Amino acid sequence: MRPLALLLIAAALSGACHCTSPLLAPAPTALDDVGPDSFTVRFVTTRGAFDLKVHRDWSPNGSDRLYWLFRHKFYDGVRFFRVVPNFVAQFGMAADPAVHANWKERSFSDDSTRRGNVRGTLSFATSGPNTRTTQLFINLRDNQRLDARGFSVVAQVVAGMDVVDSLYQGYGDGAPRGKGPSQDTIAKQGEAYLARDFPKLDQVLTARVIAKWRTAPTPRMEMPAQAPRLP
Repeated sequence: MRPLALLLIAAALSGACHCTSPLLAPAPTALDDVGPDSFTVRFVTTRGAFDLKVHRDWSPNGSDRLYWLFRHKFYDGVRFFRVVPNFVAQFGMAADPAVHANWKERSFSDDSTRRGNVRGTLSFATSGPNTRTTQLFINLRDNQRLDARGFSVVAQVVAGMDVVDSLYQGYGDGAPRGKGPSQDTIAKQGEAYLARDFPKLDQVLTARVIAKWRTAPTPRMEMPAQAPRLP
């Protein structure tokens, strides 16, 4: 093979090695981009489909981060790993352990609680102030006691709540309160662990933005430079 051809092949392989998924190397400034005023996401799951509408005025920082995550397909393949009957359905740990490791420290600032954690609403899971990353939960009942603990509602199921209600609940909470998976082990092994030991857990197949809205700016009234003269 000619030297020039060998150089071209080497260059192509070198370029391929540097093609990194945005989920593994997101541009830091892009994570702070302002998203739409509201947008709807369609989740296709192993139980069927449901639609979620995200409202930026409810939780601005949370909405902006969700818009980035949905556009880059973060939630494709994740499991509803903690479904506690009459409480919440929690999800958002990446199927790929490398992706999870990249996001577990990418927390962002809290929002105030402007809506109640009522049935069908969605909030980020947290472990204290300013610790939101990618984990989410859908309230399966009215859980307003979570409001005072800083769980800022960011979205609401607008279609398919029956699908959410049907998500597999047999494992319940994680040990020792239930028979569900260990979050530490999910972080280390990802989908391989869940598929092997908790195969009945339902899964997000795809989650795509299907509609978005921006509020039109209020037109500015132009004042005349000089008052008109009376005849």
